[in-house]
Amino acid sequence: MLEALAKVTIPLTLASFACGLIIAVITAIARLSNVKILRWAFGGYVWIFRGTPLLVQLFIVFFGLPSIGVTLDTWSAAIIAFSLNVGAYASESVRAAILSVPKGQWEAATSLGMTHAQILRRIIAPQAVRISLPPLSNTFIGLVKDTSLAASITMVDMFMVAQRIAARTYEPLLLYVLAALIYLVVCTLLTFLQGKLEKRTSRYV
Repeated sequence: MLEALAKVTIPLTLASFACGLIIAVITAIARLSNVKILRWAFGGYVWIFRGTPLLVQLFIVFFGLPSIGVTLDTWSAAIIAFSLNVGAYASESVRAAILSVPKGQWEAATSLGMTHAQILRRIIAPQAVRISLPPLSNTFIGLVKDTSLAASITMVDMFMVAQRIAARTYEPLLLYVLAALIYLVVCTLLTFLQGKLEKRTSRYV
């Protein structure tokens, strides 16, 4: 199981979160733009992915898309589904962080001749990163646990390995408790690192 953790669960989490974070930033900026069609389009995306179960999203991407001629391997399907799900949730954290920056800072930067993009990059982004760090860290930790759902689309992750061993040894309780403990240790370590990171970034507030 530890091998599956290192080779599947952790890489899947990192890849999905990285892609999801990019989607989140784009979505947050689009929903704050003055272009109505962008606000509606990205708002609809957030509404759909926050309002439907992640397991259903996985099934649609892996089992549903082949019916319209789009066939994906398990890795691609899992990363796409997890990234889109993370992007929808994380975008709200990013959007809230941007909105929390006082409007006066926008006005002051504008009066100095900065463009909208420059204001976002130089003034708003550094503050928004610190503000959004706690919720984004929680999203990352949640994703570690959510990756266990990838077993439902035949990905041989840590949970799938536990299922296979349990099927051979007829000891499901022992194997599933062991898998749960591994997830618990990983998430506890991440929570500890999250606290350290928050303390470090808070020095610059």
